[in-house]
Amino acid sequence: MLTKIISALLFVLALATVAPAAEPADSSPKSAPAVGAAAQSIPAGMDVKAAGAVAPPPLQTKVKPNRTITISMFMAIVGVTLGVVIWAARRTTTAADFYAAGGGITGLQNGWAIAGDYMSAASFLGMSGLISLYGIDGFMYAVGPAFSFIVILLVIAEPCRNAGKYTLGDILSFRTSPKTVRAVAALSTVTVSLFYLIAQMVGAGKLMQVLLDIPYRVSVIGVGVLMVGYVAFGGMKATTWVQIIKAGLLMSGTVFLALLVMLKANMNPVAFFTDIVNNPQIQDHVRLTVLKDAVARPGFDYGQRFLEPGLFLKSPLDQISLGIAWALGAAGLPHILMRFFTVPSAKEARKSIVIALFINGSFFFLINIIGFGAALYLSPQLISSVDKGGNMATLLLAQKLGGGAGSFGGDLFLAFICAVAFATILAVVSGLVLAASAAIAHDVYVNIFMDGKADQKTQVKVARVTSLFVGTAAIVMGLMAEKENVVALVALAFAVAASGNFPCILLSLFWRRFNTAGVVSGLAVGTITALALVMISPVMTYPQKIADDAKKVMTTLEKKQAEGGVLAEKELKSLEKARGDFQKNDGGTSMTGLKAPIFTLKNPGIVSVPVGFLAAIFGTLLFRDKRAEELFDEIEVRQITGLGISKASDH
Repeated sequence: MLTKIISALLFVLALATVAPAAEPADSSPKSAPAVGAAAQSIPAGMDVKAAGAVAPPPLQTKVKPNRTITISMFMAIVGVTLGVVIWAARRTTTAADFYAAGGGITGLQNGWAIAGDYMSAASFLGMSGLISLYGIDGFMYAVGPAFSFIVILLVIAEPCRNAGKYTLGDILSFRTSPKTVRAVAALSTVTVSLFYLIAQMVGAGKLMQVLLDIPYRVSVIGVGVLMVGYVAFGGMKATTWVQIIKAGLLMSGTVFLALLVMLKANMNPVAFFTDIVNNPQIQDHVRLTVLKDAVARPGFDYGQRFLEPGLFLKSPLDQISLGIAWALGAAGLPHILMRFFTVPSAKEARKSIVIALFINGSFFFLINIIGFGAALYLSPQLISSVDKGGNMATLLLAQKLGGGAGSFGGDLFLAFICAVAFATILAVVSGLVLAASAAIAHDVYVNIFMDGKADQKTQVKVARVTSLFVGTAAIVMGLMAEKENVVALVALAFAVAASGNFPCILLSLFWRRFNTAGVVSGLAVGTITALALVMISPVMTYPQKIADDAKKVMTTLEKKQAEGGVLAEKELKSLEKARGDFQKNDGGTSMTGLKAPIFTLKNPGIVSVPVGFLAAIFGTLLFRDKRAEELFDEIEVRQITGLGISKASDH
């Protein structure tokens, strides 16, 4: 059986490296909340006419929603979701209800909820922006989640549903030393969840700040209070239904926006992509901004280059590393693993993954249409003038296709899309808070301190109090991380899950000899390796690099002045900014005291995942455990039959 599983896993990894995900290139402290890539409209010091560029129309610098309509839409979504929480709170009385909705969620419902976990604000806003600025590379970025679902379907879903109860600790502790393994598993779960949570909190704060001029701190605190309420009172049932509602709204908005794009193209995909290739502004963007060709190459088709890979994903080794993290990381995410325990049978677990794969596949396909539509009907120059990462592309396109800024249709559609993005963040953070609080309350308090003897009422009470503390910690850390590079936190969450959690889950389920030493060494070494490599990788902020880049701009423009050239107004502003950046950052170091990255890859998966597997294997071989081997037959029977798993409670 293990041979078949490993063969399937290797096949998936081989596919994942063909078109993997990529991390954003922008490592500035003020990088956008959603995933994106930095871009500038015209290189500093270059005259538009001299460069042969087509002069773009006047560019706006921010999204301009109608505050009344947008806030009303926000309040409507918050009102509906709070109603769900109140309904769920009345039906949450036991630990099983709080952690796993009593196992009473159907495969269809769970599939929508899992899809909602994947359709984050980064996917909705960031991927479309990446496509609008870098073309086909954004499409390759969207392929990653599909492969992660294949790994979950083939390897994780059914065995985890049958072998576990509520948390990662339940899966890993069955045939090992329970207290030791639960403690380490809880630490890993909280680490992954918190890093992911901080990124979402910062994203929520920045989104509200950009769209509605709501102060960052107010936005973060507001989101934190809402998510704590969702989890503390409604538990898994409320979190699941909030995800389902959010996923339905998100798919509706995505389908409608993609349909408007294609209607504008007369439902002719060939003509649509032909227009993209022939669009002068896209051609200028590729030439001047991406490839930085001051003089056009004779016979080179810059429009066609927009539809070819390599504008953003340039390093094959980095692509492979990112593909590994995508394909395996999702299978080790705690809030995804918890969803397998909400369904009444392994059959429903498999069904939920198939449904989630179909929904997410459709979503990511439509995101590509939206991204290319934004490039064609808005222009990359306009998109990057509003947000360098392109993260506002979907919002700008919604407003334009709805009728334009200031029109009722444009403002209404923009308000709906903004509200959906907000609901997306609320739903994702709720799932993460629940996963972290479950690890602390169920694994640490109930099973370590109380030896599993706490009554149901006490368990639920502790879980609710724990969610309050986790939510408070997320708010505080989100406030502290306002100017930090949140991309590093997202990369770290997936890397830790792929390097520590996934190897231990796989080996625990399918290797007879695997034992306590293997779990502890795999989780500890995999997590620490991923953490260490990310902290010295390019995704961190390096002030000295900012200073060096500013120095180059200063040298170029000052040389032009020395030669008697007159700087344009834009060049003078660039020179002033460069001098400020140089003075502020020269001699500075990263959080780890480095002036430049030591590890050159943006994601450590290609190194940390093998290290995690090797540590788990060596730890197992060094310390043999007869009891773990004897209990393997029992866990194997449980995986196949579900024997010993409690039935769904009656709702």
